[in-house]
Amino acid sequence: MQNWKKKLLNTAIQLDDIFDKQVYRLRQRLGIMDTIHVFPFRTYGTPHHVYVRGRVLEDKKIASGSTTDHLFTNLLNMYKRFETDEVPGATLQLDLPGGPVKVVSDKEGYFVFNFKPATPLLTQKLYLTLPLQLVDAPGPFTKAVVNAEMMIPPADAEYGIISDIDDTIIRTGATNLVAMSKTVLFSNAVTRLPFAGVTAFYQALQLGRNGKRNNPFFYVSSSPWNLYDLLIDYMDHHDIPQGPLLLRDFGIQSESFMSGNYMSHKFIAIKQILDTYPHLNFVLVGDSGEQDPGIYQEVVKHFPGRIICMYIRDVAAGNKQEIAQQVALELKTAGVEMILTEHTVKAAEHAAANGLIFTAEIAAIVQDEKEDLGQVPGKVEPGIL
Repeated sequence: MQNWKKKLLNTAIQLDDIFDKQVYRLRQRLGIMDTIHVFPFRTYGTPHHVYVRGRVLEDKKIASGSTTDHLFTNLLNMYKRFETDEVPGATLQLDLPGGPVKVVSDKEGYFVFNFKPATPLLTQKLYLTLPLQLVDAPGPFTKAVVNAEMMIPPADAEYGIISDIDDTIIRTGATNLVAMSKTVLFSNAVTRLPFAGVTAFYQALQLGRNGKRNNPFFYVSSSPWNLYDLLIDYMDHHDIPQGPLLLRDFGIQSESFMSGNYMSHKFIAIKQILDTYPHLNFVLVGDSGEQDPGIYQEVVKHFPGRIICMYIRDVAAGNKQEIAQQVALELKTAGVEMILTEHTVKAAEHAAANGLIFTAEIAAIVQDEKEDLGQVPGKVEPGIL
């Protein structure tokens, strides 16, 4: 970043910190703080490495969406997500077999547990549930225990899947500002619609060829953490396999706020996943609308032999489509196939031909795609694209 930009960013951060502190103290004195709540994020780790993170916020009481929600209700809930009241200086405790561990939330309300446990964490399930509680905070709170979910991929997982979100599994129109704004501001977890066939294809990838349904999913997106609850509810509603969401900080504290470079966020997040599981190879899924092909190409360069293949949803036209096609040619030379397609079934056929999913799953994916498109009955939501 240029020197003047760094100075401007540092000044903006200082002013933002001063303003936040003054507003927080004023609300404390006036006694108008809402109840403080802990929001743990779904994370990933290993039996020998605990990584749990989340955020402490005043509870805005945002309800899960429904098909009957008015557009104004969705807009109000979106406003609440971005107009957060962070709680700095809150003490959180994670209870483990080797004893409790405590951390304190930072000035944006974020907290991170990142350590090696005294006793290895063993589980027969894909997710390990860890008791987490708020033990002290500068405001009204209830000492309730919440469950932090940490995914630990089993040793017999065949491969992992790292997927983008916007315009990969959710039709957001990220390449069109008006369409994207309409989707982001006026829809909810139920009315946001997936691309046709995504649910069945992702379930087939999770099932793999061993039939144990334990191939781990990771979702890496440039969307802000403010949308975490919405994205989790969306995936649950549409039966898309659960997985850690690796989003980005939307605040002024982030350098990407000034630089606009979100490529580094995605690359770093993917690198950390591959570094954490050196024994596991990965399938990458994204779209051609933004920077996914270029980011994934860099991943291949830094981790030779670790990327099985890529599936890129073709949502772009013109220059971006040409760039994606060029990346596909370069990757083929490097020995990695990048399937650029508008249709989920084509990606599924490639996956079956290359031993990633059962061939029998293709029929279910075709059916799911037809139901999503409204070509055959089976799903309530109309107009899924």
